[in-house]
Amino acid sequence: MTGEPVHVVAFGASTAVGRDAWSSAAAVRAGIAGFTDHPYMIDTAGEPMRVALAPWLDIGLSGLERLSALLFPAVDEAVDPLRSNRPSRLNLALALGLPNPRPGLSDDLRPEISARLTERYGGLFGAAAVFPVGHAAGLFALDAACRKLSQGGLDACVVAGVDSYLEPETLEWLESCEQLHGAGPLNNAWGFIPGEAAGAILIARASVVERLQLQPLSSLLGTGTALESKRIKTDTVCIGEGLTGAFRGTLSALPQGSKVTDVYCDMNGEPYRADEYGFTCLRTKAAFEAASEFVAPAANWGDVAAAGGPLHVVLSSIAGLKGYSRGEIALVWASSEDGGRAAAVLRTGARG
Repeated sequence: MTGEPVHVVAFGASTAVGRDAWSSAAAVRAGIAGFTDHPYMIDTAGEPMRVALAPWLDIGLSGLERLSALLFPAVDEAVDPLRSNRPSRLNLALALGLPNPRPGLSDDLRPEISARLTERYGGLFGAAAVFPVGHAAGLFALDAACRKLSQGGLDACVVAGVDSYLEPETLEWLESCEQLHGAGPLNNAWGFIPGEAAGAILIARASVVERLQLQPLSSLLGTGTALESKRIKTDTVCIGEGLTGAFRGTLSALPQGSKVTDVYCDMNGEPYRADEYGFTCLRTKAAFEAASEFVAPAANWGDVAAAGGPLHVVLSSIAGLKGYSRGEIALVWASSEDGGRAAAVLRTGARG
């Protein structure tokens, strides 16, 4: 990433283990898992489906209403520093990651949620872009936003992601695809726990951060995206070629002599994700201090798909600020079922 430096200056979150960014990060750090039995969904083995749901949301809330209830508090938290300190000419945008099309989602989700955002935030955002590409959506949004910011096309941008697997039709579809985790003899031990969450980060150009007298929480060094042709649910074997491309594009931004010390990712228990990361690490291991030392918060808040990218930026930034990261360079990455692969590298507030 060339041009003016880009900093993270605020963040927000809504997860199964916390209603804001700091409580969610503390829960992940403490190893807390927000897993529970679904109140009424039963799997084909006759057992309640295990899920990670936001406990403050009524289980009857669904569709656009549920996604909005997750997303809006996260965005509100991220834009809070601007509420009393926003200059009239600040060029602020929104880049939003959304799920891939799938059973249980409205075909009109993209225009519906855009309309809700306009209704809630009015003219706060001068422009908005939506990336409906699943797990990697938030990092695709981050990549686009960073390019605009570093080139001077924007002053600041809220990069957000939201997802929920809790729709009954979605859960049934996951089970039919043999992706739903369960420990019984008729279940899939290599599936994942469906989750739901939203994450949001406020990023801004260095000159804007200085002008608004904001405190940088971490700095974005580079982003990378790629496409994987050998995808899950096809008769192919993924050996990490797409993820390698995303990593190489990102790692090229590492300062000379630096190595990645911390990794946050959306591995969720599915073997193909671990396999592609393993192959990718073999090709890029020189850039890591210890690539096997990663944090996969799906073990805490379930698989949160499109919300994951911004949330991983939140976790890595807070780890640096609180001093429990392994070092000062963090890599976050995500892998979408439709082939999207994305990564970003940050300098966090950890002691050097």
